[in-house]
Amino acid sequence: MARWLISAGVVLIVLGLAWPLLSKLGLGRLPGDIRVERDGFTFYFPLTTGLIVSIVLSLILWFLRK
Repeated sequence: MARWLISAGVVLIVLGLAWPLLSKLGLGRLPGDIRVERDGFTFYFPLTTGLIVSIVLSLILWFLRK
């Protein structure tokens, strides 16, 4: 369990450091990402971005298992 938590922490740190590069690629502004702006309120739900990241991570993990 400890190894898994450390691995998850390292992945989150790497993603946090890589986020400026990923935002330049257009992740977070894809069609299907929901954004609602009102006076003093902004709601953002990256639906399409989340699906793409999930698929890519699933494929990477699938290839690493083989």
